[in-house]
Amino acid sequence: MIKNYKPEIVAFCCHHCAYAAADLAGSLRLEYPASVRVIGLPCSGKVDVLYVLRAFEDGSDGVMVAG
Repeated sequence: MIKNYKPEIVAFCCHHCAYAAADLAGSLRLEYPASVRVIGLPCSGKVDVLYVLRAFEDGSDGVMVAG
């Protein structure tokens, strides 16, 4: 395992559920890794496979879809 390795994660989040939770965590000053990029969508069902593939092409180590 590489020391101090921080994977880059792209999180596609439903605006009304997971994105709202991430926003609330920020309001409460709860910390989550800076290597997680949260992208809000109208609905997690709106995630196209091309979005996921593009995230990997751009260098992300993982993708999370949360609703």
